[in-house]
Amino acid sequence: MTKGTTSRGKRTKKTHIRCRRCGRHSYHATKGVCAHCGYGTSSKMRQYNWAKGH
Repeated sequence: MTKGTTSRGKRTKKTHIRCRRCGRHSYHATKGVCAHCGYGTSSKMRQYNWAKGH
C-alpha cells in the first residue's frame, strides 16, 4: 500500500454535513448524530461542564 497521492485521492466521502438543529457543519451523516449539539442522540442539547465559559 502506498501512502502518497493515490491514497489521498480516494478521500471523497462527506462525513459531516450541516445540522438541522444547531446549523453547524457537525452532523455525522453515517452515524446520524451531531457532534456539536447532540441531535440524533437525545432531545436535550449536548453540554458539558468543561466546555462552559467562565
